[in-house]
Amino acid sequence: MTQRELTQADYIAILRRRWVLITVLAVVGAPLAYGVSRVLPNRYKSQTLVLIEPPTVPTDFVKPVITTEINARLASMQEEILSRTRLEPIIHQYGLYSGDVNRVPPDALVARLQKDIEITPIQPMAETRAQELPGFHIIVTLDNPQTAQEVCSAVTHMFIEESIRLRQQRSEDTTQFLAQQLVDAKAKLDEQDSKLAAFKSRYIGSLPDEEQGNLNLLMGLTSQLDAATQALARAQQDKSFAESMLAQQVGAWQAAQSGSSPQTMDTQLTALQTQLANLQARYTDDYPDVVKTKNAIAALQKKIGDNDTPKANDDKPSKAASEPAQIAQLRAEVHTTDQVIAEKTREQGKIQQAIKVYQDRVQSSPAVEQQYKELTRDYQTALDFYNDLLKKRDQSAMATDLERQQEGEQFKILDPANLPDQPSFPNRPAFALGGLAGGLALGIGIAFLLESRDTSFRTERDVEFALRLPVLAMVPSIEQLLATKSKQPGIQKPGNASVEVGARA
Repeated sequence: MTQRELTQADYIAILRRRWVLITVLAVVGAPLAYGVSRVLPNRYKSQTLVLIEPPTVPTDFVKPVITTEINARLASMQEEILSRTRLEPIIHQYGLYSGDVNRVPPDALVARLQKDIEITPIQPMAETRAQELPGFHIIVTLDNPQTAQEVCSAVTHMFIEESIRLRQQRSEDTTQFLAQQLVDAKAKLDEQDSKLAAFKSRYIGSLPDEEQGNLNLLMGLTSQLDAATQALARAQQDKSFAESMLAQQVGAWQAAQSGSSPQTMDTQLTALQTQLANLQARYTDDYPDVVKTKNAIAALQKKIGDNDTPKANDDKPSKAASEPAQIAQLRAEVHTTDQVIAEKTREQGKIQQAIKVYQDRVQSSPAVEQQYKELTRDYQTALDFYNDLLKKRDQSAMATDLERQQEGEQFKILDPANLPDQPSFPNRPAFALGGLAGGLALGIGIAFLLESRDTSFRTERDVEFALRLPVLAMVPSIEQLLATKSKQPGIQKPGNASVEVGARA
């Protein structure tokens, strides 16, 4: 029968034939399962609800140091709290598994308690679209309700204390780390500051921000040099003119004293000196005409000195005493002009030296500017890094104070650990229903197993499927007919017989 497709009528027929077996197993399964549940030890479940409260101070004012998600921190705390170091004292404190302490290794007891403690996160509502967990359940299942409640409370307080300790420790560690980094950054900043100060002292006046000032000063010094050169030229012209007048006055006076002609060598010397002054006003001392005129003046002065020295020595007192006031004034004017020329010459030299200094500064300005930019860039980088660390250190210090005052993120117990009044395991009604369903399933399975091993022909379809021939007629069971007729008088009951006739189509 199992080799052909069964119909609804076949299933109904099977249930009619095997209903006693199925009913008996279903009826026996329910009380048997209930009895098993009475034998099993009771397990009591105590649970608490812990909410995760956000910081009281908005994060826009004080940024928290701990930025990891609560999911990861909760998993980390769970591994820490459910470790052997934390759970073994709880086992000894509350006397858990007292019957197995002497014959079970401590690791096995800790593993059993880890299985009895369940941490279930609360998923945020879909409407809020929140990413952080709003809280979590702590569930402890033990064989004693009071012990389950106490252990659940202890584990809950361990989570709260661990959260506070972990946040404070991480905040303090972060603050100390930033403080140490700040000291190192301060040392580097001082080093860059010293280098920059030494560079400024070394190249004072040649710094990039002084380049325009140097150019302005250089232009001013150039103008001063032009003015000093012009003043020197005028002084030299005045001196030449005064010497020429002095020579004429002296020659006229001497001629008047000796009666000789004024056309003397002094007149030639005055003319040469005047020519030299005009040449120096336009050319430098190395110019050929200037050198030639100087040599001629020196030769003429030597010649005049050789001719007039004795006479000058003999007549010096009398001449000095008898020179007219006009000649004395001209001599004083020549002397004054010499002083002016000397002063202007010194001034010209100083200005030229200053011009050379500022020219060197302007010429070295590009190289100095490059070095200065490198130093200022390194200094600015060190300064920005120091300021950034200082800001982070201050924020971390505020976050640490916030954690110490317990104003940051906290775990709050919303529902304390309850005292279970009924065991959570075994659920005896559920066991009874399970036994009923199991017995019913077992009975149906056995019924179908018996039907699969039964080779009797019960319907036309069975015959047609087995013989591959159509059924023309069916003879009812003789036993049933005799049983019917035996109730009538005068009819005897023969032996049982059943005949099925078939013919090939």
